[in-house]
Amino acid sequence: MDVTISVRRAAVLTAALAATVGALAAVAQVKTNVPDAVDRDAIVFLPPGYNQNRTRRYPVVYALHGYSIGAEQWTHEIHVPQAIEGAFARGAHELIVVLPDSKTVHNGSMYSSSVTTGDFENYVARDVVSYIDAHYRTIASRESRGLVGHSMGGYGATRIGMKHADVFGSLYIMSPCCLSPRGSGGGRGAPGGNAANDEALAAVKTPADSAKLPFGLRAQLASAAAWSPNPKNPPLYLDLPLGDNLQAVMAKWAANAPLAFIDQYIPGLRRYRAIAIDVGDQDGLRVDAGKLHEALDQYGIANTFEVYPGTHTSDVAVRFQEHVMPFFSRTLSFEPAKR
Repeated sequence: MDVTISVRRAAVLTAALAATVGALAAVAQVKTNVPDAVDRDAIVFLPPGYNQNRTRRYPVVYALHGYSIGAEQWTHEIHVPQAIEGAFARGAHELIVVLPDSKTVHNGSMYSSSVTTGDFENYVARDVVSYIDAHYRTIASRESRGLVGHSMGGYGATRIGMKHADVFGSLYIMSPCCLSPRGSGGGRGAPGGNAANDEALAAVKTPADSAKLPFGLRAQLASAAAWSPNPKNPPLYLDLPLGDNLQAVMAKWAANAPLAFIDQYIPGLRRYRAIAIDVGDQDGLRVDAGKLHEALDQYGIANTFEVYPGTHTSDVAVRFQEHVMPFFSRTLSFEPAKR
């Protein structure tokens, strides 16, 4: 199998205004450095036949990493290229797999459109897709593009999938975070309910301050940078849901919760060839994943939902090989786009 890593850079985002916060490691995930440029490297895995048949074109799967890691670390979590090769060996059709990097100075972009840390939503949906189609032998149609992500990447697959059904044809959502508005079952560390946490967030002024925060509070900084950015509020250039800002900022965060805005994107969701959702039975995110499944069912949108034995991070590589890759092998179009 041919593997191309650190692929040509795809020009992407607005310049980040926020001060560099440095790399912060999450529990059970790998520490990584934060890119300091608006250009990002993507990692592209080419199938074994890519160089053997110079005229054949392939569908593409875009796989989104989670919070606190980047694309290179994501390869270790899902054990690629081994998992991709294993899927091909088990009968999955050959396709191209692309891992975009979406880590920010706050350890995660939330795959959202921020004026301070970057428009990662359109980076994934437009810039990376356009670059890959221009530089590789892809089947350049939505029916031949798949989108998958885990955790924060699962949120990204949900958000981008809903809003860009004109770009992607099949969705696989793994253990998605942040589906509900905060404070209504949307995940760990909801703001505004713990005075000590609020004080710790308000005290962050430097990278050293940020590095001392626990995982949940660091993730809140990423959420604020994505959903309530403020280019006139140094040093972090974001607004936190604290004090007099609580209701206004929480409203902005709620506006970015897929379970709150899903009703606006039903026509696009109906366009998908297939949608799959999975989550571990020991994962606190299983409740909201189930609500996403129920919302799709309510509108009569075909989808599969599996709760498997496991935690938030267990068996992700196995799932990628034995479920994600075969799913896209079945649901993407392998027919060349009609000109």
